[in-house]
Amino acid sequence: MTLRQYVRRVKNRVFLTIFQLQNSKKDQFECPVCGYCGPFMDVVPSTGLRKHAKCPKCNAQERHRIQFVVLNDVLKDMATNKMAMLHFAPESFFKYYFSERFGQYETADLNMKGVDHQVDLQRLPFDDDSYDFLFASHVLEHVPDDEKAISEIRRILKPKGIAILPVPILSEKTIEYPEPNPYEAYHVRAPGFDYFMRYERYFSKVERYSSDSLPKKYQLFVFEDRRHWPTKEIPLRPSMQGDKHIDIVPVCYA
Repeated sequence: MTLRQYVRRVKNRVFLTIFQLQNSKKDQFECPVCGYCGPFMDVVPSTGLRKHAKCPKCNAQERHRIQFVVLNDVLKDMATNKMAMLHFAPESFFKYYFSERFGQYETADLNMKGVDHQVDLQRLPFDDDSYDFLFASHVLEHVPDDEKAISEIRRILKPKGIAILPVPILSEKTIEYPEPNPYEAYHVRAPGFDYFMRYERYFSKVERYSSDSLPKKYQLFVFEDRRHWPTKEIPLRPSMQGDKHIDIVPVCYA
């Protein structure tokens, strides 16, 4: 261990201790990623406050934690060391997780530098039946022709291949935008609970893992007050009742 690594580790431990002491009266949870037990951090993105969102030890947010739980369940009995995987829009949080498990691990994105394949999800250059597993988290809400992208994902999957394609649930029913919204990282739609029906047109089975069907100790819900929507910045997001919302991870089988 280098001196810089040691100093960083000490700083992290001090921060964690102080955070736990200052928030000892908050709800306590367990992070499935790193094993931390205690209060989670609130975050304040441009769309508003989200409570109990981030693990203060490993920085896993709600979507990372629920996807981690689902991935471990889906992959537990698979010989992933013999499988080929494509990771689209590869977030650093999962790159190590996948690269350590899959025999062939490749990354792809339209604009991101440093990926193996700089490609458009709507027009993939790969042959049919190229990959056993594909992961694209919070990607399809950015893709104009998402039906074409879903079709392309299905085309490049091998028989019995699996695609995990989560999107943020931001509405009861999916809302299509006339143009990308810069305040939502250029989303072109607000996916609703009906969005995963689009996958069913291309895949033989779509299994939905929901926050309310998984261990509550991991805090896999989105605690966000959405009653004030729409706003000037997000004019097409409809109001949603309550301040506790489920997340869904769809597992699509070729």
